[in-house]
Amino acid sequence: MNPIIALLKEHNISDEKINEVFQALTENPLMAMAVVQQLNIPAEKLQQLMALVMQNPGLIKEAVQELGLDYDKVEQAKAQLKQ
Repeated sequence: MNPIIALLKEHNISDEKINEVFQALTENPLMAMAVVQQLNIPAEKLQQLMALVMQNPGLIKEAVQELGLDYDKVEQAKAQLKQ
């Protein structure tokens, strides 16, 4: 299991909410942060999660694919943010 998904499940985040986070990430990364903040994950765990993602950004792609979402939408959203 992807470590991002595992960490979210460790905090009793439902599969529905996990899908919501990654769906938001594929459509609008800024919105995804708002969704993550609503999950009430302790700050130290959230920092741990962010460090994990910063060290290995490929984990997001793996998680998106594991959940059956379209990773190309993540790339499109990142391109839009750069404009």
